Amino acid sequence: METIEKILEKIKEVRKERGFSHENMAHELGISQAAYTNLEKNESKLTVERLISISDILKKPTYEFFDGTPQNIYNQQNTDNVIGHQENNYKEDKDTVAMLMSSFQERIKAQQEEIEFLRKRFNP
Repeated sequence: METIEKILEKIKEVRKERGFSHENMAHELGISQAAYTNLEKNESKLTVERLISISDILKKPTYEFFDGTPQNIYNQQNTDNVIGHQENNYKEDKDTVAMLMSSFQERIKAQQEEIEFLRKRFNP
């Protein structure tokens, strides 16, 4: 699981690659330049909604700000032939998946709305 600092560093790298300044990003997000600077410096909280907005502005899928490789691999052997309760060792991964699912659901909804709009526009 990526730390927030690594995610923010990836955002900063992509922002610079795209030629966006803090001021550009702040304007697109509807916040002050100081607020965006604080966000990128991890001095204010990066919300899921804000991450999705940044992803849209930078035209980069949200998941690309995360490292998809697991850091911990758990091996479990069932040597006593008993099916037991396995605790979830991947809570952080579940949270990430939930965040990405929410992001994709919002994008799907927006695309469905756009399709409906275009159908109404071109098929009266």
